[in-house]
Amino acid sequence: MSDSDLVAKYNYDSFVPDKFRPWLNFAASPPTGRIVGDFPLWNLDETETSLHAVLSGHSYTIVEFGSFT
Repeated sequence: MSDSDLVAKYNYDSFVPDKFRPWLNFAASPPTGRIVGDFPLWNLDETETSLHAVLSGHSYTIVEFGSFT
């Protein structure tokens, strides 16, 4: 599957189970408290940070990837 095909599939036109269920894979999510690898993230002002920098500044962190709206 090409990148453009993947993007088109992800940006589905209606929020119905047949279109969003393939993207849900909570069983593959890391368990709470598990140490994760570091990777770059960007703030809303477009400055770069990292996951470990965010985690070190807070007791609890929730990271959302994608859109649930």
